[in-house]
Amino acid sequence: MCLTPGTTEFRFKPGPIFTQVLLADEINRASPRTQSALLEAMAASRVSVDGISHSLPQPFVVIATQNSLDQVGTSPLPEAQLDRFLMRIHLGFPDRQAERALLKNTSLTIAEISSGLDPAALMSLQQQCRQQHTSGLLLDYVLDLVEASRGAGVGLSPRASQGLLAAARAWSLLQGRDHVRIDDVQAVFPSVAEHRLDSGALADHSGGSPLSQTVLQKVNALR
Repeated sequence: MCLTPGTTEFRFKPGPIFTQVLLADEINRASPRTQSALLEAMAASRVSVDGISHSLPQPFVVIATQNSLDQVGTSPLPEAQLDRFLMRIHLGFPDRQAERALLKNTSLTIAEISSGLDPAALMSLQQQCRQQHTSGLLLDYVLDLVEASRGAGVGLSPRASQGLLAAARAWSLLQGRDHVRIDDVQAVFPSVAEHRLDSGALADHSGGSPLSQTVLQKVNALR
């Protein structure tokens, strides 16, 4: 809120969260109040100020980074907020060529990056993903994975199963197919499931995610 010049009235002024792609850097250093506000934005695509809700632009995408929990000032993210993130991806270090470009200061700046997709095109692709064919056998496979995780005492939520199917649909579309296969589900499962299965760990996941791989192996062994 800000004071209207020349008056004693306050008016709402949209902040930086009113964007279509939000980058939340070092999210696990934020205060609980900030985490709560971000959770509302991610869950309902809106922001509440003084009891009034303000809708966020659509599509609304949140990309976040987090530091290892052994660093000073960090804390684990709440399970409810972790469940709102579709995927966790381990980036690792840049390759030699990219790091050399950084040393030479020849990397692109934000001003030099051109838009590759407009909002309408992105929403059209999202609609195409929803139309990807999924068989009954594939749905059963997704449910088998979810139930196996719950049997291990950790447990994927219904939101996780929906996210897993959505990610598999998107992956199959990127492969140029109009239907989803079991190997599409297997390809995205570690990135979709691991942060939900092991919310307190931030180990190196580049070589495979232990808990998610255990669930995959258990289900595949029974098929």
